[in-house]
Amino acid sequence: MYGALSGDQAGPLKRPAPWRLRPATYRAGQLHGGGGGHLRLGRKGLAIGIDIGGTKVAAGVVDAEGRILSEARRSTPGTDPRAVEQVIVELVEELGQGHRIWSVGIGAAGWMDLAGGTVLFSPHLAWRNEPLRENLQRLLRRPVLLTNDADAAAWAEWRFGAGQGEDRLVCITLGTGIGGAMVMDGRVERGRFGVAGEFGHQIIMPGGHRCECGNRGCWEQYASGNALGREARLLARSNSPVAQDLLAAVDGHPEAITGAIVTELALAGDRASRELIEEVGEWLGLGLANLAAALDPGLFVIGGGLCSAGDLLVEPARKAFARNLTGRGFRPAAGIELAALGPNAGLIGAADLSRVSSRVRR
Repeated sequence: MYGALSGDQAGPLKRPAPWRLRPATYRAGQLHGGGGGHLRLGRKGLAIGIDIGGTKVAAGVVDAEGRILSEARRSTPGTDPRAVEQVIVELVEELGQGHRIWSVGIGAAGWMDLAGGTVLFSPHLAWRNEPLRENLQRLLRRPVLLTNDADAAAWAEWRFGAGQGEDRLVCITLGTGIGGAMVMDGRVERGRFGVAGEFGHQIIMPGGHRCECGNRGCWEQYASGNALGREARLLARSNSPVAQDLLAAVDGHPEAITGAIVTELALAGDRASRELIEEVGEWLGLGLANLAAALDPGLFVIGGGLCSAGDLLVEPARKAFARNLTGRGFRPAAGIELAALGPNAGLIGAADLSRVSSRVRR
């Protein structure tokens, strides 16, 4: 999850951090002109954001308005931590040519310690208790922030995207699974132990589909891209007449059907594919209603690859949310909107968080 903003800021700009007393969160109340004056963003400061995925490493130079000035990508070099560090160094050196870079933000899937220096676990890479921030600051000679990719994306949407102006934002990312993050009262909320936001593993159907986490019936088994592909393959294997377009799209091989293929067919008008996406949207809305009962946000922002389905997904989700919301009809209801920044949200958020943290002044 989100780290590097608790305790002392290590590296060339080591200073005591004013949020020391709340190690699990980062306060940014002064970001939009509030009192205190601790944060000075520096309108011309540039930062590099890096989003590390299972197959690619994406990087960009980001200004203080969230604009990407230049980009570069590399393939993720297997699971060797040292090789990944070298790729990061290469990207920073490449993007740093012609730009004065203030800091570097790293966003990656996994759990970070509360001090923000160590990756405790990453599902895509062989990072197990890896002191990544220290390693990279030594190699890059710049301030480095380490954060969870979902937290970085949520921050970006709050600062520059669909969540602007919302005090209590929950961001949901629909892809292979379901990721999540919260920005509450101008801070990324990580929970007591730094692992908040695992919304995809709320159990929504006891005894349901087995999840990779080991439990059964997790939300991401019903409202993710993987879930959409699985249900489409089941329909195609049944040889149902309504699945003929699905089968034709994969030359009669049901095992080749993915959520992306179903989405493409749905957008082209295939009725069965639209029904499958509608079902996923209904599960999405049910899970959001559960989160609203627990967290009471003002807005849900929905991102990730599955959101290319647009209103085909979101409208059923809104209806299911309204139908299942606790206290419906007697309480304000959170909005549900699509993310605005697309696949670049993670690197934008990581860059911006690194700029904010490294410009703290007392």
